[in-house]
Amino acid sequence: MRADKRPGLTRQVMIEAALRLLDEVGLDGLTVRRLAAELGVQSPALYWHIRTKQELLDGMAEAMILAAGMGPPRPGESWQDWLARRARAYRRTLLSHRDGARIVAGAARLSPATINRFDEELTALVACGFPPVLALRTITALSQYVNGFVLQEQAEPRRDQQDRLAELLDAGPTATLLEALRDSGDAPREDAFEHGLRALIHGTAVILASEGDPSAD
Repeated sequence: MRADKRPGLTRQVMIEAALRLLDEVGLDGLTVRRLAAELGVQSPALYWHIRTKQELLDGMAEAMILAAGMGPPRPGESWQDWLARRARAYRRTLLSHRDGARIVAGAARLSPATINRFDEELTALVACGFPPVLALRTITALSQYVNGFVLQEQAEPRRDQQDRLAELLDAGPTATLLEALRDSGDAPREDAFEHGLRALIHGTAVILASEGDPSAD
């Protein structure tokens, strides 16, 4: 039987296998040849379903985005609570895969179905009193915040960071920056993520109120 006709080899099967392989070898170790070996086929067989490696990476990114959940607020849920829930779920999903944030940040194209679900979310914010452009900027800012935060979380830790900073700062070990790092921990934590999330959502409420929506607070 020809490799391209191998039973069970589909685009979805490839994406799921690629995500499993990603957790083992990371983005830098993920190659089409390695994925083909994982699936027990020759590399050309994969190109019947996905034309380029970038298309594979886009499919992996979309799978993570969808796994985080997309859609309008739940009945009775405020837009603030919805955006916070959405951001937390997105972060958990990115963290569930090695280099998850790098995969999503490098995505070039999403499917029409996912783009339409995103439009539904924008429509839900408009129904809450958002102008369309503010709805777009709000979700974009939250997504970029989560991506950037997780990129830092998934980066290799620099255990000597504080020692090196102490050498660079005029105040040495007593510098305010080092005091803040000691108080908060040298790596991102839940309270740091929640602080940024609250700042973004509260700031959005202020902007929305300034544009004349009395229910923003």
